[in-house]
Amino acid sequence: MIPFYALLVSYLIFGVLGILGISHFHGWHTPLQGAVAVMLLLAASAHWGKRRPDLIRMVPQFFPRPDLIVTVTGCLEIAGAIGILFPATSRVASICLMVLLVAMFPANVHAARSKLTIGGKSTPALLVRTVLQLIFLAAIYLAG
Repeated sequence: MIPFYALLVSYLIFGVLGILGISHFHGWHTPLQGAVAVMLLLAASAHWGKRRPDLIRMVPQFFPRPDLIVTVTGCLEIAGAIGILFPATSRVASICLMVLLVAMFPANVHAARSKLTIGGKSTPALLVRTVLQLIFLAAIYLAG
């Protein structure tokens, strides 16, 4: 849920900056790009922090090297967060990020069905996680 809150709050902050006259954030698109970048950077930070072991446990067991998968997906989230900010790369970044989110969804299914925790808190139920995933996909698509 924290990435969702980060997306929402940062979009509102960037939008208010646009309303206050900072021309870079005028309209809805640039604030959304910034919000998506904030969300992705926040999500990526968990790939190396104290939540890393929880993310490794989320990777379904049939995948080899879950530790490497967590590292690579974190790097891809950072690359996508950067790419979404630039007009020359935002479309490609959004497509790649949508593919990444779909590819990572089995880990969310596994976490929900196995009732795993992240940072000591229960992972969202599968229906909630699915709705969040659709919101993230829509935000990334529109940002691109």
